[in-house]
Amino acid sequence: MASPLEQFTIKPLIPVEVGDINMSLTNSGMVMIITIVTIFLFLTLSMRGRALVPNRWQLMAELSYDFVAGMLRDNVGAEGRKYFPFVFSLFMFLLFGNLIGLLPYSFTFTSHIIVTFFMALVVFVGVTVIGIARHGFRFFSLFMPSGVPIILAPILIPIEILSYLSRPISLSIRLFANMMAGHTMLKVFAGFIIPLGFIGGWAPLGVDVALTGFEFLVAFLQAYVFTILTCLYLNDAIHLH
Repeated sequence: MASPLEQFTIKPLIPVEVGDINMSLTNSGMVMIITIVTIFLFLTLSMRGRALVPNRWQLMAELSYDFVAGMLRDNVGAEGRKYFPFVFSLFMFLLFGNLIGLLPYSFTFTSHIIVTFFMALVVFVGVTVIGIARHGFRFFSLFMPSGVPIILAPILIPIEILSYLSRPISLSIRLFANMMAGHTMLKVFAGFIIPLGFIGGWAPLGVDVALTGFEFLVAFLQAYVFTILTCLYLNDAIHLH
């Protein structure tokens, strides 16, 4: 029986080496490309007609747009509107990547910490740059809120700095751990179906079916959590809350 962790192995599909640098196209990179192409086709084809009474595909695209726009508006305000393209792209990339990873013989790139950490790092650096560019040195007042007694500064400031620096770590681990754990559970129970035979195999098969439905919910939920936390971090940088 194959290991449940074998599904997370990154394998080269098209070997490419430039000097000592390995630039091979892997299964992870291929699924990322497929994800981007799928999102592009979904949004382009669903909005091609632009009917006054939308069909199902156009309705799904409009709901996706309104969902992210509402999330950004509620958590950042009107000033966050200019960052909508990035936040929308982030949400769609994570959502479609998680869903495509549930297809048989596919690959879930969000189950790798290097991928989720890089995405979280982009969010962290981008939000920090926005905050400093917008407020200058006032941005660092985020680590010492107004109204707090100065005597608490030696304790509060290190805690706030540590909490701020841990954002990309917590953001990346949350997504990676949930996707990896769910797919591992699916593989573990699937491995019992054939060995237990026709009678005994129905129990793990039923569990796997239930877990698959749950994983669809987790795929959306984790994309939502990652995106809404990005909005909250953006709100802190803009309004210094």
